[in-house]
Amino acid sequence: MKPLGPIPPGFATIAGELAIGGRTASELANGGTPLFVYSADMIRSRVASLRMAMPDRLRIHYAVKANPYRPLLQLMRQLVDGFDVASAGELERAVVAGQDPAAISFAGPGKTNAELETAIARGVTLNLESEGEARRALAIAGRTGVTPRLAIRVNPDFELRGSGMKMGGGAKPFGLDAERVPALAREVIAAGADWRGLHIFAGSQALDPTAVIEAQANTLDLAARLAAQIGAPLPHLNMGGGFGIPYFHGDRPLDVVAVGAALAERLAALPAELVETEFAIELGRYLVGEAGVYLTRIVDRKESHGQVFLVTDGGLHHQLAASGNFGTVVRRNYPVAIASRFAAADQENASIVGCLCTPLDRLADQAQFPRAAAGDLVAIFCAGAYGATASPMMFLGHEPARELLI
Repeated sequence: MKPLGPIPPGFATIAGELAIGGRTASELANGGTPLFVYSADMIRSRVASLRMAMPDRLRIHYAVKANPYRPLLQLMRQLVDGFDVASAGELERAVVAGQDPAAISFAGPGKTNAELETAIARGVTLNLESEGEARRALAIAGRTGVTPRLAIRVNPDFELRGSGMKMGGGAKPFGLDAERVPALAREVIAAGADWRGLHIFAGSQALDPTAVIEAQANTLDLAARLAAQIGAPLPHLNMGGGFGIPYFHGDRPLDVVAVGAALAERLAALPAELVETEFAIELGRYLVGEAGVYLTRIVDRKESHGQVFLVTDGGLHHQLAASGNFGTVVRRNYPVAIASRFAAADQENASIVGCLCTPLDRLADQAQFPRAAAGDLVAIFCAGAYGATASPMMFLGHEPARELLI
């Protein structure tokens, strides 16, 4: 038997079934499966509790790449202080959702000239990833007569310890090596751009508060040092994110109260270079990940060499991460349950697999579940981030999953 990850708090049981937002899994699945369901109440609660934990002067940004579903973006626009995007497509979704372009920043390597021109024309802050990108942006601004809003993404000389995905330290395709930032910043300022400061993102999916506190302290120290070398005030500092959520057995929630207290202490004793700076953190999965559930229906129950397989109409083409194929070195089980028998006791060891003809399409491996049959619903939790849009939806030509915000 292989243990399942912890089911996030906030879900209920109605008539023995999993309930989300006061509606049973069966009711939600009436329109067809597979289906992503996102709880607006859980998202509101997460943002509210985060604001209580963080210093008042800290702004909270939503990383659109975590989940760009339009109704969810429309909700997030009301809850956070800005959006961070990583493509022209995400930028368009953010604007259509009603976000003010002045509250959007655009990061990511490989921005095309068309993307740069669109961002400049809309008044979005560009987080520059290289000297070459900066000069292309300045050339476009000169040609179009629009003053660009420019910040520099820094490749820091440290990383976020214990993070699931390291974005800093050593050679990286992201951002400009720290020692090269001051010269480029002075060039951008001299060219007449609207200087918007720095973006320093060291890593993601960290659950150790000590590691997050350390990374934030290092970020503030680096920003102060770079501001002094640039010789100009730092209007804005995007400190990145890195806040993780529990996915696997043994994971514990990040202590954001401890993180917020340490950050408040640092912000209360800033060096002169940062006294007037506006600070923001950029979070995606922490805000929406635990509020999402992927519902898929069992279409077949079969046995092979004494093992039970519950075959569903979903799979890794919608939930790549839960299958263990999204950067996981050792495959471990996500939080998974038989949604239509949520209150029932475990009775058997079974694997839950998807409908794709590949052995990689495994949503739960040899775990304990109530006895289930064709027609029962399976719930994959922690599906609010990096589900539908981080999975190979076109693989084998199956239809995309439905999405619903309730």
